[in-house]
Amino acid sequence: MGERIFIGVAWPYANGSLHLGQVAGAYLPPDIFARYHRMKGNQALMVSGSDQHGTPITLRAEREGVEPGAIAARYHQEFIESWQKLGISFDLFTSTGTANHTRAVQEIFLTLLDNGYIYRGIVSQPFCPRCQRFLTDRYIGGTCPYCRSEKARGDQCDDCGKPLNAAELVQPRCSFCGEAPEFRDSEHFFLKLSAFQNRLLEWVRKKDYWRQNVRNFTLSYLEGGLNDRAITRDIDWGVPLPLPGFEGKRIYVWFEAVIGYLSATKEWAQLSGNEEKWRDFWQGDEAKGYYFIGKDNIVFHTVIWPAMLMGCGNLNLPYDVPANEFLTIEGKKLSTSRNWAVWLPDYLSRYDPDPLRYLLSISMPETNDTDFSWSELIRRNNDELVATYGNLAHRVLTFTYRKFNGCVPEPGELDDTSNNMMRQAEITIGKVAELISECHFKEAVKSAMSLAQEANRYLDMKSPWKVIKDDRQAAATALYVAIAVISCLRTVLYPFLPFSSQKLHEYLGFTGSVGDDGWRLHAPVPGQKLLPPEPLFSKLDEELAEEESNRLRQSSDSQ
Repeated sequence: MGERIFIGVAWPYANGSLHLGQVAGAYLPPDIFARYHRMKGNQALMVSGSDQHGTPITLRAEREGVEPGAIAARYHQEFIESWQKLGISFDLFTSTGTANHTRAVQEIFLTLLDNGYIYRGIVSQPFCPRCQRFLTDRYIGGTCPYCRSEKARGDQCDDCGKPLNAAELVQPRCSFCGEAPEFRDSEHFFLKLSAFQNRLLEWVRKKDYWRQNVRNFTLSYLEGGLNDRAITRDIDWGVPLPLPGFEGKRIYVWFEAVIGYLSATKEWAQLSGNEEKWRDFWQGDEAKGYYFIGKDNIVFHTVIWPAMLMGCGNLNLPYDVPANEFLTIEGKKLSTSRNWAVWLPDYLSRYDPDPLRYLLSISMPETNDTDFSWSELIRRNNDELVATYGNLAHRVLTFTYRKFNGCVPEPGELDDTSNNMMRQAEITIGKVAELISECHFKEAVKSAMSLAQEANRYLDMKSPWKVIKDDRQAAATALYVAIAVISCLRTVLYPFLPFSSQKLHEYLGFTGSVGDDGWRLHAPVPGQKLLPPEPLFSKLDEELAEEESNRLRQSSDSQ
């Protein structure tokens, strides 16, 4: 039944709306990957969920004067609606707030404890004398001891990517009142990361197929030495410790959230009616695990999560972690605090999803930061989706429908030009498959669009709308070849443009879902009934670029 592919997708904090940086970095790439593998006939399982226990949720809850659960529930529902509208095809999108997740986290905790990789120790924790409470790591800010950024948090510096402990910060301060915290001793549990340094180094050095930025960053981090990390905190929001006497402590979110990949798979298995089915994706050499994240989460997925899996001893390590770089907005670094972002629910309330999916695919930040601009979205939509691909499909199907009684014409003998066009379609099927399977999504969509450009050149050469007056058979042959190529395009572009591919699938006279039709060159047979075609894409007014850019600036200035 093909390969077994596990696809773990970053868990968004349920404290605010999704933005395009998250989509480009972590959510569109796995959907492209999953759609391809399903179409190929592989067993692909894509899971994720809302991270409901992160400090950002409690911070927002405190600002709004509500319980954290209310914030988490609000945004979890919004996430689900956004995924549906954008076409992100999770097999399961759950949350860290389920009993199933709590059970899975506690099982991993106890397994690592029993195996000697978790131990008790004293940690000095920041306590705000003004607020009269311990400060979790995101409740404290300061200067990074490594890169000297003044915007570091107590768990991580986003500028250099180093995970931190609050005690390492230079000039720490309470995020609520700005007071310098005191550090008080508290007993906690530690993950013995230092025990895995050599094993992790040996493992990562063999990953020569990883993206260079991911592999190099991980090796550099490991060669710098691993320190044990506290995995519990003095808070009341999160997964409880499964041990008596520690009722006031919770398992820290950085340890807990990555276990969501496993807990979500177990929940999916339960819902499928076979509770043991999770093992198909987590045990044995037949399954490969891919983790799609942004670059700020690399260490947690190439060091900490693999160490936890090694400590358990019977679970598959990641096969690949194709982390993306960042997306900038209109030439500036995305900032949610300054509202310099394009919010996904807002975009989807006013525009179609496929043009966005196309732009983010063809400019995906795979190896370096890339930029989103409204002018580029409109240019790509009008020049490439409408004028190149959409126009190709519409003019061929409209002319065929009108001149050949709404049916696919019977071709005559193919000349060298037509045979070459058909070969190009076959080559593209294979090339796009190879590129997607290796997580080169930008090059894959470029290759697919190159086929559309070739098909337009073929039609210009054959000019069936002209030759039909004198040679109906020659026109029929050219149109048949063009329809075969268009059918190829609905396949190779389906992972990127699922909504327009489904429309094209139906215009070509196919039934059911394009995703179920297989990864192959499946041309409609002569005589197959076509549906009356309509344009696949709508042209966007170029003036919208300035309007949307002004709207973005005004929204940011109002913060």
